[in-house]
Formats: sequence, C-alpha cells, structure tokens
Amino acid sequence: MTAVKVIKVMGTSEESWQDAAEEAYREASRTIENISGVEVEDWTADVEGGEITQYRATVEVAFPVEQEARS
Repeated sequence: MTAVKVIKVMGTSEESWQDAAEEAYREASRTIENISGVEVEDWTADVEGGEITQYRATVEVAFPVEQEARS
C-alpha cells in the first residue's frame, strides 16, 4: 500500500485561473518529486476598477510518501 501526502499550494496569474492553477503545479514540482495528481480547491480573484487584476487558484497537490527503511 502506498501512502500519499497532500499539500495546498496557491498560484497566481494576471491572465486566467487556468494559468494560476498551472503556476501552482509548476512551483510545487520544483521541490516535490513524483506528483501523482492535483485538485483545484478554490478559485479567487482581485478586482480593481471593475476588472479582474489577479487570478488565484488554491490547488491540492498529491504525491507518494517516501518510505525509508528503519534500523
């Protein structure tokens, strides 16, 4: 059986929610190996002057827990 760890990461973009979600994944993948899945938990945005200025995506990132042999 494989144990999986899940963390939350927030990505931002000035273009779209999809870009924000992809940014969250890209940044997580810089320090986490073997990401097995992502789930978008929340979409939010900043609005100024009647326009969206920044998109945010909160993403749950799943990856297997590395098991070390115990002595």
